[in-house]
Amino acid sequence: MSRTKVVPIPVLGRHNINAYLLLGRRPVIVDAGTPGSGRKILARVVEYGVDPADVSLIVITHGHIDHFGSAAELHRLTGAPVAGHVADLGPYRSGRVREPYLPTGPMGRLMARNRNLHVQAEPVEPDVLVRGETSLEDFGLAARIMPTPGHTAGSVSVLTDAGDLVAGDLVAGSFMGLIPGRPANPPFHDDPRQNLASLRRMLALDPTALHVGHGTALDPDQVRQWADREHDRLARLEATGRLVTRAE
Repeated sequence: MSRTKVVPIPVLGRHNINAYLLLGRRPVIVDAGTPGSGRKILARVVEYGVDPADVSLIVITHGHIDHFGSAAELHRLTGAPVAGHVADLGPYRSGRVREPYLPTGPMGRLMARNRNLHVQAEPVEPDVLVRGETSLEDFGLAARIMPTPGHTAGSVSVLTDAGDLVAGDLVAGSFMGLIPGRPANPPFHDDPRQNLASLRRMLALDPTALHVGHGTALDPDQVRQWADREHDRLARLEATGRLVTRAE
């Protein structure tokens, strides 16, 4: 099977919100942006010489509106099945995220007031229900879906056999990607400790790069250093009773 190429598709700004096109024997789209982004994403897919009818799968990394917002639209435009983790079926089926959002810092507290994050997306029913590590070989891609819970209960990443990790919101670029190459938390996490554990588990697999939902690709060594600092920060918050997580 041919080596997988990872192509970022900016949905908002230069890289403030990203979807991804994974090119192998057959193309796979990862994430679907905000509501109304389907045709924009598809136009970029076509620019890379991909016939929309050839898309074999649409993988949604988690149940936040900026990642599954146009999944139903992309499904109609391509005919490709949608894959999502069973733990985020509630948001996918209702079109609404679990609220309230739990901010990771000042950026999250500011963004939580953005009305665009509280709209209802078109519901989508995943055709491929992810429960554990899932090979994508049947969809023409040398890659695996990896459950990475913490950002949401049903968060997943995609790890290619070449070592590229398409990481959703497992980690982000600083200030929603405005500072290239600097790792940071995304604005929200349902469970920061579980998310950090998922991140460290993925880093232990020695990825070559982390392709994130917000920002440009991150260097794994820089992410490891950031993860160590994040561990210490979370320990301090927990010690003072200020670490907030979602009770499922």
